[in-house]
Amino acid sequence: MKAGMKVSEQGIVAFDTSKLDHSAYIAYVHDPGYQESARTAAGGWGEQIDAAVKAVNDADEGFKLALAALMQDKSLMDGTVGGFNREATSNPYPSLEETAKAEHIPKDKKAVAEWWHDLDPVTRGILLHEKGDELRKAGIMSPLYKWHSPDEGSGTFNTEDPTAKDLWYLARAQGIAVGGDFTGENAASRNMEHYLGKTGEPLDLHIDRILQDDSGFRDDVSVHIAQNQDAWRKQGLDAFEKAGGDKTVVVPVESKAVGRTFGSDEWFHAVGSHQQNVSGMVSVSPGEDGKPKVSLDYQANVWDRYNWDAGKSTTFPAIGEIPDSEMGRLHRTGLAQEFDMRGSSSTNTYDLNSDANPTVNPPDQGREGTRGDVSRGDEENR
Repeated sequence: MKAGMKVSEQGIVAFDTSKLDHSAYIAYVHDPGYQESARTAAGGWGEQIDAAVKAVNDADEGFKLALAALMQDKSLMDGTVGGFNREATSNPYPSLEETAKAEHIPKDKKAVAEWWHDLDPVTRGILLHEKGDELRKAGIMSPLYKWHSPDEGSGTFNTEDPTAKDLWYLARAQGIAVGGDFTGENAASRNMEHYLGKTGEPLDLHIDRILQDDSGFRDDVSVHIAQNQDAWRKQGLDAFEKAGGDKTVVVPVESKAVGRTFGSDEWFHAVGSHQQNVSGMVSVSPGEDGKPKVSLDYQANVWDRYNWDAGKSTTFPAIGEIPDSEMGRLHRTGLAQEFDMRGSSSTNTYDLNSDANPTVNPPDQGREGTRGDVSRGDEENR
């Protein structure tokens, strides 16, 4: 390679020191900076080669799929039993590579959203029409935003020996967990119980219930849409025009994640401050009146870390004000463990052709949740 690299039979890229003259080789051997830059360059070339090979493989796979469709004998009455498909239609996807991509939905849910973003807008439109429910369940609307806890919380888990005072803190925490059900703060009760369970496993938040309970959160979600709807509509219409204006296109969209605090007592005690955004997709289809129909399918997303920060305090009904440092000691002494929380709402739809301000109407959550009410969400990893 002109860049001074060599490629093995296995496709591994490395800096080719055999092409260096004696003085350059000596400089390379004795200069760690030179070696590091060579490794970085080799890594970059390796990624380009991998991408090129993948594109060729995808195109080859797409050709096989398209050829298989042509060869499939769909009629036993056309005189070509076991032969060529006389009724074959053209490949609906923009390219053979897209045909292959469409057939290979990732099994890992975390990779589905990235796969969806990598598709052509026309391919997404075809797949959404054919497998909409299946794909939504698989996670195509999941956000690409990568959340990280903004602080270290109470410190390292189980690094201190508990004292008699810590056992008193534990008794008060257990009282909060039990008392939450009697005061109507079931979510706070559930989250405290998970903290005292000491597993450290992530907890799934019931976002539809938060939308129902917290008007401020509903307003926040409306703002996410209002601030982005013009740009999102333009993205969709640009893709529609580029595709010829006669095919349905789908464009993934996502708002910027921002920090907010829940206002309702229950969700303030259960979660409090958090990161939130909106993710989804804009669909544009030909309209009967000649004007394209533009709609937004979206979900609200929330992330937070259940922890206790020194210097703060929280007031609980029937118990009073408790310093966060007391609850945080339970984590450091191994009597409880902090954990991540996240969740996404069910899908909502908004007409981007409408002049009305976006409003969020969460589905009816039925009876008030209790600790055993499955409508509150399962404690599961996401």
